[in-house]
Amino acid sequence: MTDAVVPDTHGAGAAPDPYDPWLWLEDIHGEEALSWVREQNARTEALLHGGAAGAEHESLRAELLEVLDSPEKIPGVSKRGDWYVNFWRDAEHPRGVWRRTTWEEYRSGSPRWEVLLDVDALAAEEGVDWVFAGTAYLRPGFSRVLVKLSPDGGDAGQWREFDFESARWVENGFRLPTAKSSVSWVDRDEILVSTIAGEDDATESTYPRRVRRLRRGQELQDAEIVHEVETSHLMAGAGYDWTPGFERTVAVDVIDFHSSRSYVSQGPPRGKPQWQRIEVPEHVEVGLHREWLVLSPQLEWEHHGRAYAPGSLVIGRLEDFQRDGTGLRAVFEPDERTSLAGISWTRNYLVLNLLRDVASVVEIAEPARGFARHEADLGLPLQDLSVGAVDAHESDDVWITTTGFLTPTTLLRGRIIAGDAGTGGAQTGDAAPRIEAEEIRRGPEFFDASTHQVEQHFATSDDGTQVPYFLVAPVQMPLDGANPTLLTGYGGFLVSRLPGYSGTIGRGWLQRADDRGRLGVYVLANIRGGGEYGPRWHRAALREKRPRAYEDFAAVARDLVARGITSPEYLTAHGGSNGGLLMGNMLTRYPDLFAALSCGVPLLDMRRYTKLSAGASWIAEYGDPDDPDDWEFIRGFSPYHQVRPGRDYPPILLWTATSDDRVGPVQARKMAARLAELGYAQAYFHEELDGGHAGASDNAQAAALQARWLLFLRHQLGRPRNSRGATEDP
Repeated sequence: MTDAVVPDTHGAGAAPDPYDPWLWLEDIHGEEALSWVREQNARTEALLHGGAAGAEHESLRAELLEVLDSPEKIPGVSKRGDWYVNFWRDAEHPRGVWRRTTWEEYRSGSPRWEVLLDVDALAAEEGVDWVFAGTAYLRPGFSRVLVKLSPDGGDAGQWREFDFESARWVENGFRLPTAKSSVSWVDRDEILVSTIAGEDDATESTYPRRVRRLRRGQELQDAEIVHEVETSHLMAGAGYDWTPGFERTVAVDVIDFHSSRSYVSQGPPRGKPQWQRIEVPEHVEVGLHREWLVLSPQLEWEHHGRAYAPGSLVIGRLEDFQRDGTGLRAVFEPDERTSLAGISWTRNYLVLNLLRDVASVVEIAEPARGFARHEADLGLPLQDLSVGAVDAHESDDVWITTTGFLTPTTLLRGRIIAGDAGTGGAQTGDAAPRIEAEEIRRGPEFFDASTHQVEQHFATSDDGTQVPYFLVAPVQMPLDGANPTLLTGYGGFLVSRLPGYSGTIGRGWLQRADDRGRLGVYVLANIRGGGEYGPRWHRAALREKRPRAYEDFAAVARDLVARGITSPEYLTAHGGSNGGLLMGNMLTRYPDLFAALSCGVPLLDMRRYTKLSAGASWIAEYGDPDDPDDWEFIRGFSPYHQVRPGRDYPPILLWTATSDDRVGPVQARKMAARLAELGYAQAYFHEELDGGHAGASDNAQAAALQARWLLFLRHQLGRPRNSRGATEDP
């Protein structure tokens, strides 16, 4: 074993570097790199798929696939005109079917579906493993649809035009080549396209920097450019707002993940749009709905003598604001416990989905009464509850979704009723509006939830911050520190991790007893960097403050030990993407806290991350390693640079996908190679060819993936390890 260490030097380049001997693994599709991948896959599969372990993996894979393919799952729908549309995967259709039905059929509980597109049949016909990646509907009327298909599950895909009325592809219709792209209809014969059509069309973050107005029959390269941004920015986007009486074209210059500029031009984009910037600071998120301008500052914002706190919801009439900057009001302002999770407009109301100590709260605001707010009593303790419009333009109908760790997802359809219901419109009296709802679907139970209970606790982080976490534990669990425990978290990009029902976690961890008969414990940590308490919680772990997220996660781990729930011999952890970076830091910073780690589609080489896949788009989150001052703090949380020989690292499974064009497979590859170079025999690696950033493109692949990392973690429980994490293979 070599004692060489990747040094904390500034300036590793793209050329071969003696300090980074694994740069050749960055050739994603290179034969030498793929040969290494196949060797590593074979090693991991021998561990987890061979012999008795193989039988266990196949058994769990089948159990999880039964969950994912269950015909009893709720088919989520979107209203499109008179139709209710759904995309569905099951055993018969592993790549899925795009289908529609009527409300009467859907409400019946056993709807008859009309299949619009069978993706498996299309893949067989064209010899491409297509993955359904989204739709864009022509409004109003919904007569045409642009359908996005990815060839490998990555972010890049092609758009094709579909006739929604006759349910067939449009002959010689719009068809865009495979790329990272977005589209918006202007009318039946014109679309706005943000895509990469030439070498100069991509930003450094690998996203489109130009928007074109494409007419039917026109070649993409001939389409007029209507909006473009600097190459150093993240991306350009534009869309047409068809709302009657408020027709306009909107463009956005996304500078980075946390800052942007928005522009509006009245009417459709005929000729060169006359863009008028919405003059707010770049950290203020901008939205439009009918006459309303919707703003949410991510930093404190002082405007016309009024200070708006980060995470506030500020609304005013667009016409007034564009004229003289007046007319704004704070509809919601956060406090130390409460944050805004999202909003949804109905015809006459605005629904606010809030989090209060990570518990869901729903409020109804009345635009007709100065956005007066009223709490809707719909929630259940320690469950996630969300309310969203069925159709924001036509009615006050809402979808209501509830889910919890032990409670299957339930779908209701409701209607917001005015306080004096006789008005038939917005509230005019003093009584509060309410939601009347009926249950439409209840998801199936995939495991016996009566064996477990849910609690919320708070751990004290290194700087004294109270960090919430959810504990899903067996009833009457012995507090002897020997319960098999899985801890997970994310901590980045303002993403909130909330309670939710998972049949795969239920079957694969909670209900899977060890050889002592102990059932599993599942823990969700709401660490800083996420959005659980709004922008302040996110920015508390931004850039040079990133280690706060890792300290929070470690604090939760220690709190679990202090409560007697588990111990380092029985505590495992799992995370993906930014959560994979979290796992890398658990490995290098807190190896003594964990028995094993699952690290999926991760960022790990933070010196090179901006040069890999879409990494440049995350500079605002992590910092710029090409800036010497930034690199001084980034290198401290770059696991690839912090790994050292002779440490007592826990076993780790690094997994990724060749087709991941967001984070990419490179960082997991290099980390696995680095650990092997330093002699860590219990570092394992697995790479799927397709599946994109999700790591799986169909239910079978997803079941195999989840079974793999769940069993890897379980096999390490209660086992001693030597000073280099080189325990014998289970």
